[in-house]
Parts: sequence; C-alpha cells; structure tokens
Amino acid sequence: MEAILNEVVCPDDLMKFEKKFNVEQTRGSVSKNTQFEYAWCLIRSKYQNDIKKGMLLLEELLPNGNKEEKRDYVFYLAVANYRLKEYERALKYIRSLLKNEPDNKQALEMETLIKKAMQKDGLVGMAIVGGVALGVAGLAGLIGLAVSKAK
Repeated sequence: MEAILNEVVCPDDLMKFEKKFNVEQTRGSVSKNTQFEYAWCLIRSKYQNDIKKGMLLLEELLPNGNKEEKRDYVFYLAVANYRLKEYERALKYIRSLLKNEPDNKQALEMETLIKKAMQKDGLVGMAIVGGVALGVAGLAGLIGLAVSKAK
C-alpha cells in the first residue's frame, strides 16, 4: 500500500496520457477511460497542482461511474488527499468505500495508514505549537527583564 501512496509517475507517462486527454478534449469528447488514466497519472505526480487537477478529474467521473468504477475513483481520491496531507478528506473517502465493502483489504490498510499519518502529524503539530508557546514565553521574559532594568 505504501508503494501506491509514494509512487511517482514517470514524466513520459504523464505526457503520454496528457496528450491523449488533450486530443480527445479537442475532438469534443473525452472517454471515461482516458480521463481516469490521466487523473491516475496526475495524482501520482510530485507536484501538488497536478494532484489537485487529478482529483478534479476523478470527482467529475464519480457521479457517472458504475459500481466498480466508483470504487476506483473513491480509492484514488483517498490516495490523492493522502498525498496532499489532507488526511481527514482521505479518511472520509476510504470510510465511504468501507461502508460499501467492509472487507476490502486495500481500503482497510489505507485507513490504518491514514490514521497513523494523522497521529504523526498531530504529534508534530503539538510539538510546533509547544515550541512556539515556549518561544513566546521566553520573549516575554526577556522583555520583562529589559523593562525592569530600564527602571
């Protein structure tokens, strides 16, 4: 599962699928398969804007997909949100998938990884907040010391 989350698309593959997408778009009709392939490449990009663009393409596909397609769209929307560190949204997508398929091993593993990332980020966030608070308290102490010496 971590391989899926950390995989980065080859720039040649991205360009190939982008070209196919653009050709179909120019002709006036992009197939679901082409849009999905391009979105799948985009969410594996190392660039946040590409990942966001891939999410938009998947979200466009979601309402009109059959059951299997929707499962794939939702799973890859979770992957994209995970890669953007939007863990709450990723968890929302994975839980909607698990609601329909409670024994989906891939989704269960993804849910575990999302929760671990949330815990890790939460601890890091708490450490940053604690460090900032300590810095502010230290600064206030220095200002107080300077004021008292000035009198």
